[in-house]
Amino acid sequence: MFERPRGTRDFDTISMQKRRFVEERMRKTFESFGYEEVLTPTLENLDLFTAKSGEGVIGEMYAFKDRGGRSLALRPEITTSVVRFYVNELQQKPRPLKLFYFGNCFRYDRPQKARYREFWQAGCELIGADTPEAHAELIALGMTLLKDAGLKQLDLRIGHLKILNRMIAQLGLSEAEKRPLLRLIDKQDLAGLKKECERAGISKAKIERFIEFLNCKELKKIESFIKLDSGDKEDALDAKTELEKVLKYLEYFGIKDWKVDFKIARNLDYYTGLVFEIDAPKLGAEKQLCGGGVYGLAKLFGGKEVPQAGFAIGFDRTVLTLEAERYDFEAKRKTNYYVVPISEELVSHAISVGMRLRNKGEKVVIELSRRKPNRAFEHANTLGARWVIIIGKKEVKKGVVSIKDMLTGEQKEVNQESM
Repeated sequence: MFERPRGTRDFDTISMQKRRFVEERMRKTFESFGYEEVLTPTLENLDLFTAKSGEGVIGEMYAFKDRGGRSLALRPEITTSVVRFYVNELQQKPRPLKLFYFGNCFRYDRPQKARYREFWQAGCELIGADTPEAHAELIALGMTLLKDAGLKQLDLRIGHLKILNRMIAQLGLSEAEKRPLLRLIDKQDLAGLKKECERAGISKAKIERFIEFLNCKELKKIESFIKLDSGDKEDALDAKTELEKVLKYLEYFGIKDWKVDFKIARNLDYYTGLVFEIDAPKLGAEKQLCGGGVYGLAKLFGGKEVPQAGFAIGFDRTVLTLEAERYDFEAKRKTNYYVVPISEELVSHAISVGMRLRNKGEKVVIELSRRKPNRAFEHANTLGARWVIIIGKKEVKKGVVSIKDMLTGEQKEVNQESM
C-alpha cells in the first residue's frame, strides 16, 4: 500500500467543503477592498529565495536540480513570487497595485500540530502606496478577512522594526550577533535573549533596559527609550510618529482592539518598517494566523524602487481555529434539495426537476442509486438536505411534486412548473 509523503494531507469531502467556504468568504472580502487575484508558479528558481535570505535558507526548503542542471525550489512562501511577477510584467500598471492570492507552499520542517510540509496561504501585496492610512487599511483588511471567515477571538499586535533596530543598535552588537537575538525576540523568548546578551558581554543595565523596552505596551513611553543615548535616532522617532498615525486610522476602519508589541521581529529578512501579527488564542503555541508589514524587494529583483507592503494568512490554521471555536460549518454546506424518483421509469422526471432547480443556483442531489423511499429519507438526513422532493406516478399525472420539509416534517404538493 502506498502512503502519502510525511507532512502532507488528504482532504475528504467535508474538509474541502469547509476550505472552499473559507476561501470564498476571503475572496469576497479581498475584492470588497479593491484587490485583484493573481496566481504564480509553485515551482520557482532557487536564487529567487536566496537573493535576500542567503544560502542558509536552502536547508529549510524543497530545493533540487532538474535534468538541465537548473537549481529550482518549491516555493516556501508567495510574497517573493508575486514581487518577481510584478518586476517581470506589472511595473507599467497604474499604482497602487492591490493583488491577492491563494496557494500551496512547501517547507522542509519537522511536522507537528498546525505545522505541515505542504501548507496553504492566503495573502495580498500592496505595491505603490506608502502612507499611514494605506498601511492601516492593510491591517484592517487582515482583521476583516479573518472576522468575515467566521472567527471570533483574535489578538492584533503591531510593531515597527525601525524602532526595534534603534534599540538593538544601543546594545552595540555586530550584524552577526544581531541574528540570534532577532530569532529569540521573534519567539518571545526573553529568558534566552537575556542569556544571549550576557554571552555577548552586554552590561546588565543595558540588558534590563532593552527587556523593559520589549515589554513596553505604551507608545508614549517609547520616545524615552529611543532618546537614551546619542546615536542616530531620527528614523526611530519618525517611525513612532508613523505608528501613532496608523493606530489612529485603524479606529476609522473599526479596529479598536490592538496591542503595541516590539517583540515582532519577523523572521523573513525583507521587512523594513511597520509589522503586525494576528493571533488566535484557541491554537495555543502555534497561534499566529497572519503576519505582514512593510518590505522592499522590487529593487533587489531588478525593478524600480517602489513602496511595498503585504501579509500572509495561514489558511490551514484559519480552518483549524474555526473548528476550535466550534463554527457551525454544517449550516453552510447543507444540500438544499434531494430529489427522489419512486421508480426507474420516473428518473427522467426527477432529472428534469433537479436540473431546473440547479439552473436557479440551488444545491441539488438527485437520487440515482435506486434507493427505496425509506432508505432515501435516511440518506437525505445524512446529506443534511432541507427538502426532499418525491416524484411518484400520481404526482407526474397531476403535474406536481411532493415536497417534505425535513426540519418541520410538513409535506405539501407544488406545481412542477413553479419550481
